[in-house]
Amino acid sequence: MAYDTVIVGAGSAGCVLANRLSADPNHSVLLIEAGGADWHPYIHMPAGIAKLAGQPRFNWNYTTEPEPQLHGRRLWWPRGKVLGGSSSINAMCYVRGAPQDYDRWAAQTGEAAWSWTSVLPLFRAMECNTRGADVWHGDQGELGVSDLRYHNVLTDAFVAAGVSYGLSHNPDFNGPVQEGVGLYQVTQRNGLRHSSAAAFLSPVRDRGNLTVMTHTLTERVLIERARAVGVVVRQHGRPSWRIEAGRVVLCGGAINSPQLLLLSGIGPADHLRDVGIPVTLDLPAVGENLQDHLDICTLTACTRPVSYDKANVVAAGLRFWLTRQGIGTSNAAEGGGFMRSRFATDERCDVQFHFVPALLDDHGRGRLPGYGYTLHACVLHPLSRGRIRLRSADPAAAPMIQPNYLSDPEGADLLRMCEAARVSRDILAQPSFDPWRGDNIFPGKLVGSDGDLSEFIRRKAETVYHPVGTCRMGADAASVVDPQLRVRGVEGLRVVDAAVMPEVPTGNTNAPTLMIAERASAWMTRGA
Repeated sequence: MAYDTVIVGAGSAGCVLANRLSADPNHSVLLIEAGGADWHPYIHMPAGIAKLAGQPRFNWNYTTEPEPQLHGRRLWWPRGKVLGGSSSINAMCYVRGAPQDYDRWAAQTGEAAWSWTSVLPLFRAMECNTRGADVWHGDQGELGVSDLRYHNVLTDAFVAAGVSYGLSHNPDFNGPVQEGVGLYQVTQRNGLRHSSAAAFLSPVRDRGNLTVMTHTLTERVLIERARAVGVVVRQHGRPSWRIEAGRVVLCGGAINSPQLLLLSGIGPADHLRDVGIPVTLDLPAVGENLQDHLDICTLTACTRPVSYDKANVVAAGLRFWLTRQGIGTSNAAEGGGFMRSRFATDERCDVQFHFVPALLDDHGRGRLPGYGYTLHACVLHPLSRGRIRLRSADPAAAPMIQPNYLSDPEGADLLRMCEAARVSRDILAQPSFDPWRGDNIFPGKLVGSDGDLSEFIRRKAETVYHPVGTCRMGADAASVVDPQLRVRGVEGLRVVDAAVMPEVPTGNTNAPTLMIAERASAWMTRGA
């Protein structure tokens, strides 16, 4: 069977596109997802995030190549492998970024549709904010955006600590000012996680012109006479088969979209030959420009059992499913903030915080004894750039992920990471934590007598899950997609996800990815 549009990847962007494109009953849409349905209760209970870490049913569980600047460590990169993609396993923080991010995108692409004044209406239109509508927010869209129904007393202590450190209290990171500390709004509705699948896909699953295919791996895009005409897919126990399409849209994210282009013979010719893939189109930028927010966690023991470290999971779950209240509604990263450090190079904030009222080491995959709290800090505008490459021509093989953290020649990223860790330590030393503060766990002995935090960064820094940029959009011929997200040199093929971002935004990447899909769907429904 042939479809008008085939969408590869039912993540944050793919679910939006499936909704918008299938709104035309005369337009047939196939949405393909390598993972399964978002059936598990831990996906829908926000606090279930603690139980989802590393679950292979829902997570690609990628690992980077050894990182030279991080003592050769291989970092764990979780990505969603389920309907909703990473929006089904993330911490639900709703952050758009800074207006200047989008004005920079517009300047770099020459496309005014990416400017802040052009994208703000898209953000507002898709948002159903429990606070109501104003010039910054909407309340008629599909995406539930809510205040937390429950948060820990330690999160209040963090907000107070940030204020006493010198930051302002900010009740809305998506309002007129981003800088300050406060509680995150989250992508939840009625206390439940509101992933892209829940918001955009589930309400339209019964459309007769929309087909959703799960547990299906896309092996490559079919290119004939410089045009995408379909895809080749496979499922367990079945031979690969061809699906024809009028157009193909890749929504696999910053890892899987470039991977699929490379598997289809679109990318750096030398690399494709090295792994035995015939070259369809020599497009050197595919997989390049990888950016991510490197993150460092400061951990402190808690002298009283108020953190979530030993919460009664049965009681919390029972209360949640009966009332949609209590700690089951917590997203873990309840509080946070943004600041301009002394190293900021423009008017945007350059450091972001996520506060978790629990001990969180190695992404929460390992349990530390006792009670405590964790402050994440990441540098928002890294200069280091990495790449995605194929390990082999096998579509089922995980790609090579080379972030090249802290590799910028001037060492600015490491300098800023050390500053982020230093500020974290100072915030946690504020008086509001006095009733709770125990021993410092990290950095602890990783910091020498000279106070140098570099070794701490190199030994403990991890991703905070914001990879972007590997199919960069631009006006220049070296970009992977043009400003309307069409792959250069191939008709009928687009990339619509975080891979197209020329620069990582000032904050979390889920909301910007949803907006990108909204922008692309408007172009596509007009035939652009």
